[in-house]
Amino acid sequence: MPSNATSIESPPDGSGMPSGSASAVVNRTPWQILWLKLERNRVAMAAMWLLVLLYALAVFADFISPYSYDAQDAKRSFHPPHLLGRIHVVDEQGNWGRPFVYGSKLANVYDKEYSEDRSAKYPIRLLAEGSEYRLLWFIPMKTHLFGVDEPARLYLFGGDQFGRDILSRILYGGRISLSVGIVGIAISTSIGMLVGGIAGYFGGAVDFGLMRLVELILALPSLYLILVLRQSFGANMSSTQLYLIIILILSFIGWASIARVIRGMVLSIKEQEYVIAAQALGFSRMWIVLRHILPNTLSFVIVTATLSVPFYILGEVALSFLGVGVQEPEASWGNMLQAAQNLRYLTDYSWILTPGVFIFLAVMAWNVFGDGLRDAADPRTER
Repeated sequence: MPSNATSIESPPDGSGMPSGSASAVVNRTPWQILWLKLERNRVAMAAMWLLVLLYALAVFADFISPYSYDAQDAKRSFHPPHLLGRIHVVDEQGNWGRPFVYGSKLANVYDKEYSEDRSAKYPIRLLAEGSEYRLLWFIPMKTHLFGVDEPARLYLFGGDQFGRDILSRILYGGRISLSVGIVGIAISTSIGMLVGGIAGYFGGAVDFGLMRLVELILALPSLYLILVLRQSFGANMSSTQLYLIIILILSFIGWASIARVIRGMVLSIKEQEYVIAAQALGFSRMWIVLRHILPNTLSFVIVTATLSVPFYILGEVALSFLGVGVQEPEASWGNMLQAAQNLRYLTDYSWILTPGVFIFLAVMAWNVFGDGLRDAADPRTER
């Protein structure tokens, strides 16, 4: 019998599984095992791909959106969504053709009621020419994914009180609202890992002082602390400055809970043999923390960070909604919902709540994906 025939023999335990298959499973890295387990969770995978879609829409917002986030049309204030029966494929003569919209005219100025002007129709064009922008912030372009010819405008999700396209503002606003979660969690996780690692490894007075600071931050109500910190920076700031300040404030609030858990993990990890061996070889204490201890908390950190991203998204939304975050005309999902504070707007022009749908989808997707990642990282679940 050839020497490689043992690769298909059953193992001694009589399980019936070929030894080659068992070896393939054993030889997988922990990250490969985590991914295979995550793939089995269809709900978590669907949430992950939804997040990929949302972030891709935000990155390519200039190309996908038919208009700029600040392009106004005062004559079309609160224009109803074209998706609600205003996109046609059959003209008045009964002829089928490419999707088109009719022109619109204001039928009631007070109630903002619009009627279709059937004297002119405007086909929806793919790769239409429009306002100039820079794709990925440095490639000058004028081509948009879709659009209609002037003087018509295409409002798939409707228009706001200034006649701006809500879909375009949602896509641009996703850049701020979604990136706050990623950048904020990266900063707070880094701080939490470093503080928790130092506190757990050094112990003594260092541990005592750092943990009292953590407990102080955790004892304060998060929303009130965020508002107080935001007001301390004043009001006369640019949108870029406000964006950075929001990230710093949310990161300052979020690192404490991570640091406390990391500190508990480090207390156990520092007793492992490889840490003791590194100490015996004379490596510095900070090197041991950064090189040998903190990397072993990475799986927990990734899961915790994933579950914490919704806090940062909702934090930015709350600040912008209350008027102390990103300001007009810049778009964020929070300040787009400010119009919903007007009861008449809310009841008569319900499409202004569309950004809330995207907030819900993003927050739920992060939570579901985080739960799936946590289950996949649990060693007690089946491989």
